[in-house]
Amino acid sequence: MSGRVAPPAAPLAAPLVARVRALLADGRRRVLGIAGAPGAGKSTLAAQVAAELGDACAVVPMDGFHLAQTELERIGRADRKGAPDTFDADGYVALLRRLREPRPGHVVYAPEYRRDLRNGVAGAIAVPHDVPLVITEGNYLLLGTHGFAPVADLLDEAWFVAPDDDLRVARLVARHERFGKSPAAALAWSTGPDAANARLVAPTAARADVVVGPALLR
Repeated sequence: MSGRVAPPAAPLAAPLVARVRALLADGRRRVLGIAGAPGAGKSTLAAQVAAELGDACAVVPMDGFHLAQTELERIGRADRKGAPDTFDADGYVALLRRLREPRPGHVVYAPEYRRDLRNGVAGAIAVPHDVPLVITEGNYLLLGTHGFAPVADLLDEAWFVAPDDDLRVARLVARHERFGKSPAAALAWSTGPDAANARLVAPTAARADVVVGPALLR
């Protein structure tokens, strides 16, 4: 398996296994998009799919296209990092186009976001040409603005992750604390910038092929 993903806590739900297997039935390279609000569990779901398929898939998160922290500070957007205009959307779209058309013998390299560094790391994820499934996950895969509009048409299937919202916010707070924010600062960010981004992406669930609600999340 290409791409660094945390081991899943539970196996992928059977209906989603069936969808993935159907997606790969013809043997061609496919791109599965997993969208949702901050803290929805997108990376966890991607890890579950990856565990199901092993070396037959690669995970390429959208977060690798965060603008660098120094650039966000330069342009005055660091206080709302994670908003759609704090990403290199054009770069992400260009990568998806390359991933859709694998060339025999070639490896496509994708960036990875490192929370400990607060920056992306170029060339961190290798996607060999013979990997049949690429999973890409992020908040804005189905957003029609801020340069993300082409993304939906570059996905063979799109899932929107919709957990219980109280659980989602609790996860966000815990994650921010884990990466250095005080409890008060973690709560403020989760209910401030993260909440604004969650409201922005909520309507995009209508563009997904399937909404993955609590019944399918483990």
